[in-house]
Amino acid sequence: MSEESKTDLRRAGVVRPLMNSIVPNEVHVHQGGSRARSPNSVEPLLLFEQVSKWYGSVLALNQVTLELTGGITGLVGANGAGKSTLLRMANGQLKPTLGRVSVRGTDAWDWKARRLVGYCPDIDAFYEDLSGRRFVWTMARLCGYTRAESNRRTEAVLERVGMSGRADRKLRGYSKGMRQRIKLAQALLHDPELLILDEPLSGIDPIGRQELLELFQALAAQGKCLLISSHELEALEKLTNHVVIMARGRIAAVGTLQQIREMLDDHPVSVRIDVDRPREVARLLLGLPEVLAVDVAPKLGAGVEAIVVKARNPKRFFELFGQIAVEHQLNVRQLEPLDESAHAILGYLLGGSGRT
Repeated sequence: MSEESKTDLRRAGVVRPLMNSIVPNEVHVHQGGSRARSPNSVEPLLLFEQVSKWYGSVLALNQVTLELTGGITGLVGANGAGKSTLLRMANGQLKPTLGRVSVRGTDAWDWKARRLVGYCPDIDAFYEDLSGRRFVWTMARLCGYTRAESNRRTEAVLERVGMSGRADRKLRGYSKGMRQRIKLAQALLHDPELLILDEPLSGIDPIGRQELLELFQALAAQGKCLLISSHELEALEKLTNHVVIMARGRIAAVGTLQQIREMLDDHPVSVRIDVDRPREVARLLLGLPEVLAVDVAPKLGAGVEAIVVKARNPKRFFELFGQIAVEHQLNVRQLEPLDESAHAILGYLLGGSGRT
């Protein structure tokens, strides 16, 4: 990205430095507290304000501030990053230890806020002896609809998720993909403004996946706001260019994938490499244009052979380092980004899991 382009984006409020998050039009992260609002401004659909969540001594979410106003947002992160905790707090299943979560200005724990939210969980909790149709109809009745209205809504959502012809089979005989569709059907029953979908594409065959991606896009086109959690960045790339990357309870980056990649290229990353012959490797790496500095690190401990490399354009650096490792037959024991946020981002943008 050219300096002129970055200057224009910063003036427009679209891009901020990577470690302070990268902000698209429909997803905002505010550092250091709540944002002031004018009296006539519309409340955001979903708002996290300095939210932390503790499970005993375990910190699951750490000072998360996030605002969604519309469209489709992807949520990615390794296992234990805090994704499911964030989603359950958004739909009112969990209360924050600190901070506030609100939906259209109403506390997410309040039943009035829950009427605006549809939730598709990552786990199944069905009455297995019911048919899919009967299950969805029962959920409609529990929402308070009359029998006639429950019938109408049940048939409408079953048709929408492609289950009308298979909904009379008992749930215990459903495939993983069919169970995912039924969960999505019940989330759509009350026509919510906000849809929170936890791993909705898990177990779906390629044809079914494409159908659901088209459905999500159609819902967004109708003005719905979708927050979709997934381990698969590739699947989310087909659906949306806006992502939230989580790492160890924090938001590591928010923005379009292009913005994140370009800003990451300009942000120097420190990487520790445990390798034999560290001084020789340091000389080799200093010849790369991407490498800004190399520190041979004897202070790591007696007998520890490692170097710390400061490099820009991480993707290109790792490609070149791989070539050097093969060409010189290097014994690389560990390679680890030292910055937690960069660690998570690199893992996903380079096709990994975000874990070393």
